[in-house]
Amino acid sequence: MTPPDAPQSRWSDLDRPPLNVPALRRGLLRPGALWTALDVVGSTGSTNTDLAARAADLTEGTVLVAEEQTAGRGRLERTWTAPARSGLFFSVYLTPGNVPAERWGWLPLLTGVAAATGLARAAGVDMALKWPNDLLVTVGGQERKTGGILAERAGDGVVIGIGLNVSLRADELPAPTAASLALAGAVSTDRETLLRGVLRSLEHWYGLWRDADGDAAASGLQEAYAAGCATLGKAVRAQLPGDRTLTGEAVAIDGDGRLVLSTGDGLREPVSAGDIVHLRGAEGGLT
Repeated sequence: MTPPDAPQSRWSDLDRPPLNVPALRRGLLRPGALWTALDVVGSTGSTNTDLAARAADLTEGTVLVAEEQTAGRGRLERTWTAPARSGLFFSVYLTPGNVPAERWGWLPLLTGVAAATGLARAAGVDMALKWPNDLLVTVGGQERKTGGILAERAGDGVVIGIGLNVSLRADELPAPTAASLALAGAVSTDRETLLRGVLRSLEHWYGLWRDADGDAAASGLQEAYAAGCATLGKAVRAQLPGDRTLTGEAVAIDGDGRLVLSTGDGLREPVSAGDIVHLRGAEGGLT
């Protein structure tokens, strides 16, 4: 029997085995593929921070995965933590040089579409998107956050990070509004299968978008995002930069990836950045 104070080995939780790096590389690093390098570290503060610091020396398609993140970051500098090997925590480096820089704002939304479609196939779970960067699943009849996306300019490209709760149990969730794929009834929580599914889907959508010079309508990205966006059709409150608040119905995703709100005075106002809260009814109860 292992003493209770013995150091934890990487095999200490047999329900959460470590990733098989050689198998992942064999499946993803193919000639002509987008993914050119893949490394897995046992623990790090943030995979986004690590890749951004090395951006000048990276080739496009570099992937960094952490078995555990101790200082993972979300939007608005929120933290993202989870038990080791309980989720997928990874970042990729992309350099869409042929795409006008003003269209790069679509990259986190593109990643959301890719993750949602890849996970729906690999995990058998219906995924939804909350604008601009949250991945939602339904647990107990309620939509809950199971993942998030953070994109940051770095060097000549963009680092995109994804954090995804995979096997977290109810007592491990960081908030009552959070969830995991396991709690949503996933048919598979094998992290290698899920990671391959997300990265292959991301390669597919990124290729379509680049081939269309970043035109979200021509590539089908705008339509796909709108179809999977749980924010559309809901009353929402947008906390905007400068402590400004806007409330209205989310009615569209425009060509620049902005969320269009229909306000009470009949006007339509696009939101390019802000913290979005889904409301319920005119009184604004949280959904």
